[in-house]
Amino acid sequence: MRKIHFTVNGAPCSITCHPAKTLLDVLREDLDLTASKECCGKGECGSCSVLVNNEVVCSCLILVGQVENQNVITCEGVGLTPHLDNIQESFIEEGATQCGYCTPGIIVSAKAFLNDVDYVPSVDEIKTALGGNLCRCTGYSKIIQAVKTAAEKNLKELGTV
Repeated sequence: MRKIHFTVNGAPCSITCHPAKTLLDVLREDLDLTASKECCGKGECGSCSVLVNNEVVCSCLILVGQVENQNVITCEGVGLTPHLDNIQESFIEEGATQCGYCTPGIIVSAKAFLNDVDYVPSVDEIKTALGGNLCRCTGYSKIIQAVKTAAEKNLKELGTV
């Protein structure tokens, strides 16, 4: 057991646990941040995606000891009611969810992608950006449209559209 310090969704966090516990388990079990889901447990589906220092990672593959003094953002940190982020609002508007299990991981990945672009991305760019996230319920078309819609909203807020 060890005390591990890191930042989660902008707030300092200290947790005492075994450093080999997965970040996903710490988020869900110890911090009650349950948006990230375990699906495959192998880093193949993206349902557990979070940002560590603004990089998308599968939290099922990261040990909490690896995030010591790092910055972690979960879907809860992207935005919460009534302060949803444009990507979250766009998912709602475009009906881009079905069962919702994969949605938090996709939102985190899409948010990271949109943070790095200042234009409305193409379908192929969005597919590449979300390539690590699997959705078993949708045909992805509404998800792709939601990312485009969010990009348009971001540009409008910046006054570039």
